[in-house]
Amino acid sequence: MSKKIGLYIGGRRFDVDVDDKFANFLEVQMEKDFNIEGNNEIKSVMQAYVRKNYELYIQNKDVKSILDKFEK
Repeated sequence: MSKKIGLYIGGRRFDVDVDDKFANFLEVQMEKDFNIEGNNEIKSVMQAYVRKNYELYIQNKDVKSILDKFEK
């Protein structure tokens, strides 16, 4: 099953269909990053994108560090 999640950006509504299991996680994360009930400026979307990519960068760095320890 899929669930539709929507967000207003720059006065326009954008909807995405995602898997039900992922939808719950995504909704919680979006509530942290965006105004779910109202409009979001493009700048805030860009800031959230950069913030999430930084989190991914740190996770990848940590995983690489752990893997390097196992290879020794």
